[in-house]
Amino acid sequence: MPIVSASTGLHEILALLTSQLHPDANHKEDLVFLKDVFSEKSIGYLMKIHEKLKQYEKHSPTPVLHSASCLAEDVTEELQNGPLEDDEQELLLLLSTPHLKAVLSAHDTVAQKKFDPVLPPLPDDLDDDLEEESVKIVRLVKNKEPLGATIRRDEATGAVIVARIMRGGAADRSGLVHVGDELREVNGNLITHKRPDEISQILSQSQGSITLKIIPAVADDDKMKESKVYIRALFDYTPFEDKATPCQEAGLPFKRGDVLQVVSQEDPTWWQAKRVGDCNLRALASSLCIRSSLRRSFRYRKDRQGSPGEAHTPDANHTEFLIYEEVAQYFPRPGERPRLITLIGSLGARIAELKQKVIAENLRRYGLAVPHTTRARKSHEREGVEYHFISKAAFEADIQNGKFIEYGEYKENLYGTSLDSIHRVLDQNKVCLVDVQPEALKTLRTAEFKPYVIFVRPRIGDGQGKQFGSSSSLSVADDDLQEMKQSAEQMDECYGHWVDYVLVKEDPASALAELQVVLEKVQMEPQWVPASWVRR
Repeated sequence: MPIVSASTGLHEILALLTSQLHPDANHKEDLVFLKDVFSEKSIGYLMKIHEKLKQYEKHSPTPVLHSASCLAEDVTEELQNGPLEDDEQELLLLLSTPHLKAVLSAHDTVAQKKFDPVLPPLPDDLDDDLEEESVKIVRLVKNKEPLGATIRRDEATGAVIVARIMRGGAADRSGLVHVGDELREVNGNLITHKRPDEISQILSQSQGSITLKIIPAVADDDKMKESKVYIRALFDYTPFEDKATPCQEAGLPFKRGDVLQVVSQEDPTWWQAKRVGDCNLRALASSLCIRSSLRRSFRYRKDRQGSPGEAHTPDANHTEFLIYEEVAQYFPRPGERPRLITLIGSLGARIAELKQKVIAENLRRYGLAVPHTTRARKSHEREGVEYHFISKAAFEADIQNGKFIEYGEYKENLYGTSLDSIHRVLDQNKVCLVDVQPEALKTLRTAEFKPYVIFVRPRIGDGQGKQFGSSSSLSVADDDLQEMKQSAEQMDECYGHWVDYVLVKEDPASALAELQVVLEKVQMEPQWVPASWVRR
């Protein structure tokens, strides 16, 4: 027998097998039959097709989107609305050709896995014998992954119905199971009288080949379109801790700050989503279900002592309760005002000196929002450089007119940062850095400023007398370390959902270097921002 290697093709193995069939007196008729069957050209062609399909499956190609034809129509409509250059005119003619439209339509059909013909509904007076013919046998293959389908009991008929199909799961990839299908048997076992949770357990524990007997639902004519909705999670979610999840194995765990693409909102209770950059499609709880699983507290202390850093905002007592935020990618454009860089820091972060060092190293690129104060100007100070010096009456009038993002009182003098001072820096096409109390984010988080929020927190280690966070190598006692740790945890709990980047400060030099890298990326690379900031 010739040696067969792992790289030998299936059709080659078939040819080798055929060559080894030597009819003898005892089994001449059987062997001649086998040789004739294996020698058929159609069998060889099928083997070659099988090998090509296995190569295709190995590379696991996935469509970039499921509605290329819709995108082409949108582009065509956009091009038709204005004067065109030569390359735009060529693109319009190309997208208008029937052959390209047919190719895109075929692409969408394959991408959406809608290969089954759309059949008319069955008549009401259908005979029982004829109805039995509509039952189909479906064989699925799954490994340790979830089947990607949930079921429910129809209250009127008692039938077991497929409630959801998770896009990307084994059921969805097969293209043979659809929402609304009635499930009769699993691996030859009648499941009509079993509870849905028992059936789900049978399906989840089954490995390898699973055979289902199904009565198909009437196909829906609506074409599934790829959703373009992206959301940023504002809390951590673990499906195995959520008792409201109908299929915990298919649930999508995520962390606060993860950006998710919602690919289906057809189910009013459960959405389907995937992490951006992840090919795995899972179920995502809708807001109603998520609220029931939240265990978050929005407490924060208000016992800070009066100082120039103690700030007040008009709505400082207002706390929003959000579970996700719709986001879109923002691409910095030439000539556009830079994004506002907002620094917030927990106790011991010393963000003011960090900000000053960044600005001092590149005065042409970075600018400081000059604060206002009511105290008298000192001999070495200049108006508009260290401070804007104004009267107390003018300061209080500006407070009433909402001109300050935050303000406070220190030794009977008022201090504050105004919106106008930020605009002056941005209008010079400089990156404006402000360090504020986190309550001020409620005022700054607008499409006008598009703030990039950096949370600076000290690295808290173990051991008494840790050397920490300044050029003077300040020794910090255990009690102070504990207070700094609580401050960081409290700020993260209350305001972490607004933070774009967390900078853990170990020493001034490394913190400065890390901050400079982050600032470069903000101005050069696309960032996820609230969708309302980029909509026109």
